[in-house]
Amino acid sequence: MEPWLIALITILCCVTLPMVFLKLYILLTARWNYSPVCLVGKTAIVTGSNIGIGYYTALDFAKRGAKVILACRNAAKAEEAKLKIIEATGNNNVIVKIVDLSSLSSVRTFAKDVNETEDRLDILVNNAGAGCTDHCYTADGLSMSMQINHFGPFLLTMLLIDLLKKSAPSRIVTVSSSAASVGRINVNNLNAPSRIFTNMFDYANVKLCNLLFTVELAQKLVGTGVTANVLHPGMVKSDFLKDTPTFVTKLISIAMKLFYKSTEAGAQTSVYVAISKDLKGVSGKYFAECAYTTLPRLAEDRALAKVLWNKSEEFVKLTVDEKQNYPFTIK
Repeated sequence: MEPWLIALITILCCVTLPMVFLKLYILLTARWNYSPVCLVGKTAIVTGSNIGIGYYTALDFAKRGAKVILACRNAAKAEEAKLKIIEATGNNNVIVKIVDLSSLSSVRTFAKDVNETEDRLDILVNNAGAGCTDHCYTADGLSMSMQINHFGPFLLTMLLIDLLKKSAPSRIVTVSSSAASVGRINVNNLNAPSRIFTNMFDYANVKLCNLLFTVELAQKLVGTGVTANVLHPGMVKSDFLKDTPTFVTKLISIAMKLFYKSTEAGAQTSVYVAISKDLKGVSGKYFAECAYTTLPRLAEDRALAKVLWNKSEEFVKLTVDEKQNYPFTIK
C-alpha cells in the first residue's frame, strides 16, 4: 500500500474514531424520564417554550394534562408552538403570554399579568436563555448575556414566588449548563465581559450564576413548600449559537448536528426535575441525565451566592413593595 494512502487512512481513523465514540457515549448515557405523573389541575410556566428544550418540556406537561403557559418573546412563533402542542396532545389549555427577558419592564408586566389572572402556579421552568452572545447592553443598561440568562430569570422568579408559595408544594426548575464548571464571576462588576474568549466565558459565567442563584434560593425557601433545583440538559442540538456566527461557533454547531442528542431527549431532565415523585421536598440540587450530579466547587460557595443575590437585587432594581412579597425564611 502506498505510504500516502496509509497516512490518509491513519488521519481519517484519528479523526473519525473519537467522533464515533463521542456519539455512542452520548446515546448510551442519555436517560429518559418515565415518571407516571398526572398534572391535571396543575399550572406550569415554561420560558422560551416555542422551540428546543422548552418546547418539548411544555409538550410533556400538556400531555400530562397541565395548564401550560408558553412564556415567549416571539408571539408568532409562540402561537405556532401552541397550536402544535394542542394538536399533538388534545389539551386545549395551552396559552401564550409574552415576556422578553432582556427587558425588566417586560418581565414585570408578564409577572403582573400572571399574578392577576392565575389562581395557582405549580411549576416554573426557567428555560429561556441565550448562548455566547456578543457583549452588548440592554435598554436597562445591563449586559445582554447576564440579563437574559440571569437577571431576567432572577426577577421573574422573585415576582412569582408568592403565587408559587400559595400553590405549594410547587417547584422552580432552572436550566443551566456544565459550562458553569469553568465560570468565574466578578461580583464587583457583573456587567463586565471576560477579557479573553469573551463569548464563551461569558456564557460559562452566567450559567454559574444559575447554579449560585438556585443554591441560595433553595436555602431561602426552606419551610415554604417551594423547591428550587437546577440542571444540565446534556449535549443537545440547539440553536443557542445562532446569534454568534463565528468560525468556532460554526464548528460547534456542525458538531451539534452530527453528534449531539435531540432536543426532545434534552428536555427529559427538565421534566424529571419538575415532576418526579422521587424528588418530593428535594431542593438546592444539581441534576444531569435525570440523576443527581455534583455541583462545581464555586457553585457551593454560599458567601459568593449571597453576594450575587444582593447584587442581583440591585441590578434588577427590586422595589420595597416587591421585596415585601418575599415569603423567605431568614438564612
